[in-house]
Amino acid sequence: MEMWFSEFHTPDVKHSIRVNRQLYSRQSDYQRIDIFETPEFGRVLTLDGNVMLTERDEFIYDEMITHVPMSVHREAKDILVIGAGDGGVVRELTRYDRVERIDLVEMDPQVVEACRAYLPGNACRMDDRRVHIYFENALKFIRRREERYDLIIVDSSDPFGPSEGLFTREFYGNCFNALRPDGIMVNQQGSPFYAEDASAMQRSHKRIASTFPISKVYQAHIPTFAAGYWLFGFASKKYHPIDDLDAAAWNGLNMRTRYYTTRLHVGAFYLPAFLEEMLREVEER
Repeated sequence: MEMWFSEFHTPDVKHSIRVNRQLYSRQSDYQRIDIFETPEFGRVLTLDGNVMLTERDEFIYDEMITHVPMSVHREAKDILVIGAGDGGVVRELTRYDRVERIDLVEMDPQVVEACRAYLPGNACRMDDRRVHIYFENALKFIRRREERYDLIIVDSSDPFGPSEGLFTREFYGNCFNALRPDGIMVNQQGSPFYAEDASAMQRSHKRIASTFPISKVYQAHIPTFAAGYWLFGFASKKYHPIDDLDAAAWNGLNMRTRYYTTRLHVGAFYLPAFLEEMLREVEER
């Protein structure tokens, strides 16, 4: 008998992955956590039935949410990561010698525990001396910080359920206050393809654009995410994501990546016409 995991992207669309076996299943205080072994995507982490990452394509997400801001803000040393309990973002950040401190705020300690045990490729740098893990509510945590960070990476799940508060105007305002005068915030903005996802993306972009003087959206193609098409937000007090990119300096680090390049960096901000129109709709209101 075959076993399949299916995630509904809309009531009429689902993405299914054949499963060899289930490695982990637990209901934490916040959510259902499952890890599956699959023949095509390797190990797959799901939260409340939604795919968070797969071993096959997680590098796309983690590289794009990390290296885009790090290649623009060349002095970023103190970094706050919200969510990302799997450790993929932390893994990418610790590759930079200049980084002095990474504060990771993860609501659910069971996510970190599960990923340490079953996704060591992601969680491999969680014990780096620069990493400080806080198991608490990110909304409360960030209210207590002011001009503390050079970069904030918001690696949340979708804007429903436990992560809903990480998409509010209040939260983005608190991020603004927690950043230094040249700080950058990046966040995952979801997919613009299906109607419910597109509306959530527009709401989030509108709130960010009304908070930060520079607010842009960039894209990546991630096979296991909705429609295979994913967006990130880039918000800054000072730096423009293309004009302030120093490609030569980043390439001089000789950092090997599997998806991100400085050429791709520039191209990721050139969006299709339908998406430009969706962003204009909320920017002009």
